[in-house]
Amino acid sequence: MPHANALYGPLDPAPDAGYVDAPPRMGFFTDTSVCIGCKACEVACKEWNLVPESGLDLLGMSYDNTGALTANSWRHVAFVEQPRSAGWATPAFGGDPDGPTVSPATAAVGARTTVDTGTNPGLPPGSPGAAARMAAGPEFLGMPGAQPPGRGTGVEGRTDFRWLMMSDVCKHCTHAACLDVCPTGSLFRTEFGSVVVQEDICNGCGYCISACPYGVIDQRKGDGRAWKCTLCYDRLGVGMTPACAQACPTESIQFGPLGELRERAAARVAALHERGVPEARLYGDDPNDGVGGDGAFFLLLDEPEVYGLPPDPVVTTRDLPAMWKRAGLAALTMAAVTAVAFLGRRP
Repeated sequence: MPHANALYGPLDPAPDAGYVDAPPRMGFFTDTSVCIGCKACEVACKEWNLVPESGLDLLGMSYDNTGALTANSWRHVAFVEQPRSAGWATPAFGGDPDGPTVSPATAAVGARTTVDTGTNPGLPPGSPGAAARMAAGPEFLGMPGAQPPGRGTGVEGRTDFRWLMMSDVCKHCTHAACLDVCPTGSLFRTEFGSVVVQEDICNGCGYCISACPYGVIDQRKGDGRAWKCTLCYDRLGVGMTPACAQACPTESIQFGPLGELRERAAARVAALHERGVPEARLYGDDPNDGVGGDGAFFLLLDEPEVYGLPPDPVVTTRDLPAMWKRAGLAALTMAAVTAVAFLGRRP
């Protein structure tokens, strides 16, 4: 049964848009568990699509200096730092030792001090925990490694700190509200099921921006027109892979027929669960969700809100038919009442 938020109708958007013998619907599956935050996808997207630079601002958000999807950032790599318990370890920064240092000599080297301060190895008496951590040598902080999470260290070897990274992009929704509200036909559905903006037709009205449940579409300053990911429509037409997926060194961004990607994603989640990552879940893969499923979906390692994604996206034009129906009934009622009022005055 469809979800209460799902629009009823075909879930294969290309035939529904009028294409005959359309190819399989294509899309993205982004596995955030192997994303290393290199931003190769951002660079490749800008280079291929000639997207202007989006500023060299230091936002103070870890290594995230683009901040969000915008008219000049069609791919956005989010960095989420979590200095907290991941559910299986001790509370963050808990259990600091309060005894003597494990190896005073090693701690002295780590502290880079030879000044005699009356303590051994020359550290203030109130910081045995810091000395112990230095004595223990390099500490794994949960940053991406050469192997998937859990394979190299196991659950028991993880720490309380981790980085979550995700390359965000337009979702190319099955039920796309931006298509519904565009008055010029600038936004159209391709034969591959993606949603593309024709910039030469866009009049800059901005209706699509407020209609998008993900906040993806944006207007370019000094231009006024709307811009977003096209799934590299020009590359698809000649059998090429989108630039971002082509450039991804870890295959975090995978491109292909949407049905195959969903099967692959389900297998990946099951494998992560077996390896001790119970919080792994898929986002945007369900055809019965509020947008009929996304053409670009994700494997997440935490709640969607942590990544800046809405937990239950709903196509914003869902209630328009009922609203127009009620408005029409109200207008007919008012007309009938007015007619009765005037006709009732006749002798």
